[in-house]
Amino acid sequence: MTDSLQYSALLQLIDEQSAAFRSAVAAAPSLDTPVPSCPEWTLFDLVQHLGTGQRWWAAIVAAGPAQAPPAKDAAEVPDEPEALLAWYAESNELLLSALREAGPERECWTWWSAGVSPANTRGVARRRVHETLVHTYDAQLTAGTVQPIPADLAIDGVAEFLDTCNSTPAPWPHQAATIHYHATEGRSWLLTLNATGAWPAPLTDHTAPPSASATGTAEQLLLFVWGRLTLNDLKTQGNQQVFEQLIAWEPEE
Repeated sequence: MTDSLQYSALLQLIDEQSAAFRSAVAAAPSLDTPVPSCPEWTLFDLVQHLGTGQRWWAAIVAAGPAQAPPAKDAAEVPDEPEALLAWYAESNELLLSALREAGPERECWTWWSAGVSPANTRGVARRRVHETLVHTYDAQLTAGTVQPIPADLAIDGVAEFLDTCNSTPAPWPHQAATIHYHATEGRSWLLTLNATGAWPAPLTDHTAPPSASATGTAEQLLLFVWGRLTLNDLKTQGNQQVFEQLIAWEPEE
């Protein structure tokens, strides 16, 4: 699983997913095609978003420890398909080059610095693996070429999302609750929500029944936490309002 892979393997995954992303974009009817999983975006918007993100994180990694991130690249993005794909390939290589040069332990600015994920290049690499993975799914969905997500990668994606996006010291503004995610491949996760914030927690034989639970394949759970599937796509139990509250929550730290 990617949480136990070497740093070089994370970089390889970014590169592999970026190649799959470019292939899906090339197979789509046009850059004006709407992205079903990102209703306000066209395929051009999706490529621009991911490519700009790769360039921004490359600059963040290169800057090292910092109190604030550098500005995002404001250069004009080409809108002709071949030139756009070349621009994206260059964007991805800028990120990989910065990560290779920095090595796995260099500290840098991250928006998740108060959470569980490390505020360093290893944390950035793991985040970009899954950002690229999910946007590859978006591009494949747009092109009608969706490929299965490997179970081990999806399992790490769920864990990474909880570590990065669902861990914060910001007080939970609702009644304390717990959420249990269970992948049919045999992995489970627990998220606690209370006055101390939102934190992934270990599951033990003595863990109390959760306020709410969701069961599906690892791929389904990954796409759910990223907002690509809904609760209707999963088997749920307990108080579904907790999921709705979590999705709507925008913590202020």
